[in-house]
Amino acid sequence: MIHYQSKRFDQLTTHELWALYHLRTAVFVVEQACYYQEVDEADLTAVHLLGTDEAGHLVAYARLIPEHDHVRIGRVVVAPAARGKGAGQQLVHEAIAAVKAQFPHAVQIDIQAQAYLQKFYTGYGFQPVSDVYLETGIPHLDMILPLTA
Repeated sequence: MIHYQSKRFDQLTTHELWALYHLRTAVFVVEQACYYQEVDEADLTAVHLLGTDEAGHLVAYARLIPEHDHVRIGRVVVAPAARGKGAGQQLVHEAIAAVKAQFPHAVQIDIQAQAYLQKFYTGYGFQPVSDVYLETGIPHLDMILPLTA
């Protein structure tokens, strides 16, 4: 079972900060062979959604970045050892719930999804709003989830 908590940057412990940077770098830079500046200014204003296992290890993570009346979900990642067990589905469910709870005036959630995950995100109500394009050498597309009728 994965336990989730959300924290702003100044609420993160040094261990949590190290763990999230370690997981993100291990997957996005090393595993996916994308060499870019992984740590950026958005980390300072984001709400960090941390998913830890029973041993307290970070196994799932996403950041929620408020942008006017939208919230962008980014850096959605599940540790390799936790994949194939529903952790990704739980992470996206928790991220959407966290946006609704922490940003009640948001009218939309934005995500820059890797193209192979389009069907996955469509299952949560996300709609594609761009053609596929390359971001750090990986096919992506922009998707939105409207939060108001």
